[in-house]
Amino acid sequence: MSLSRRKILAGSGIAASSLAIGTLATSEAAATPKAAPQPFRPHDWKSVRAQFLLDPQLAHLSNFFFASNPTPVRAAIAKYRKAFDENPYSYLEDNMFARDEDMLWRKVCAAAAEYVGGRPEEIALTSSTTMGLALIYNGLRLKPGQEILTTTHEFYPHHESMRLAADRWGATVRKIPLYESSLNFSADQAVARIRAAVRPHTRVVGVTWVHSNTGVRLPIAKIAAALKDLNRHRHESDRILLVVDGVHGFGVVDEDVAAMGCDFFSAGTHKWILGPHGTGIIWAKPENWALLQPTIPSLMASETTDAWREDRPPTGPTQAAWISPGGFFAYEHQWATIEAFKFHRQIGRKRIQDRIAELNGQIKQGLARMKHVTLHTPLAPELSAGIVCFDVHGYKPQDVVQILRDNGVIASATPYAVPHARLSAGIVNFPHDIDRALKIIRSLT
Repeated sequence: MSLSRRKILAGSGIAASSLAIGTLATSEAAATPKAAPQPFRPHDWKSVRAQFLLDPQLAHLSNFFFASNPTPVRAAIAKYRKAFDENPYSYLEDNMFARDEDMLWRKVCAAAAEYVGGRPEEIALTSSTTMGLALIYNGLRLKPGQEILTTTHEFYPHHESMRLAADRWGATVRKIPLYESSLNFSADQAVARIRAAVRPHTRVVGVTWVHSNTGVRLPIAKIAAALKDLNRHRHESDRILLVVDGVHGFGVVDEDVAAMGCDFFSAGTHKWILGPHGTGIIWAKPENWALLQPTIPSLMASETTDAWREDRPPTGPTQAAWISPGGFFAYEHQWATIEAFKFHRQIGRKRIQDRIAELNGQIKQGLARMKHVTLHTPLAPELSAGIVCFDVHGYKPQDVVQILRDNGVIASATPYAVPHARLSAGIVNFPHDIDRALKIIRSLT
């Protein structure tokens, strides 16, 4: 069904009233004097919400996409930026290249390691999930004839990182579906499908923790256990490696990445972690870092720079710091990631998981009761995370998103070959945000 937005909004009967309410609220907000800043109370969700500069007139339900930074992260960015503006050479030299104990990137690695349950030397710093995946796949020394086994549910950067690496090394990529119905997703069936699809020449299995086109959450620990069992019969040089695009579980799911059993884990920290834009990590154990060939020269590895000065190859196995890309970054962003991890610790990872599950559960339950809506995300909280995908009968997903946006609700459409509308509640939301979105969708009968 193709309708102009004006006609759609007129049919919904809500556009004019929403506009009037929004104008009135804006006028009232402008006339109200600003209250003095209140101390942060991490166990009070209203206090948590107050740490963000999100427009209060909107229901922000695309929280998986690009983070609004909380107060401590913004303050850290401003502090570092001011120092760079005042004395860029000395500030960078002192905090990046001088003494090991003063290198702030090491503190970022330590904060990330504490969050994943690993060690600082297991963390490489990147700009995004995409960069991390590209560094992993491009760095793996695949042999001609070996394959990367993946799923049909991956997002473009994951599939493309595989394709480019396979072309470089003479390997192949094979895709399998893990489910036909995402709503009725079975974790055990997904694990069984992966296990059955492994072939003698399968070197890598690449999966995504939480699928952004359906909201399905994969059981990474169970997949890792199945591959570990298969690896008992393989030589170390042919061991199946598990690579995980983890960005939509990272900051949502209360689970230690370092204990899940994957070999490489890539995630941006500017989504659910609420970190500065253009930041991310890769986690891997030392024995797995040793398998990678660096792609971009690093400024965080003394051995590689010493080897250059001495005109010799670097000595020893590849380390995480060797993989962290060099070139000057926006260090005020990279270093302020420390505050994002601290913000999560203050609130509590379990509390964050439970809050996100509660709010997105409200979305799923509300959509499931609408006969004109097809829900694609599993209802069980352990099978999903913070993304809810759906279709409204008779409307294109992009039209649904625009109707919601025109009525003050920020949603999104999945950018896949078969798109869906998508809502995503986070710790900045309250039940009334979900009620607002559901009311609009309910009106689209």
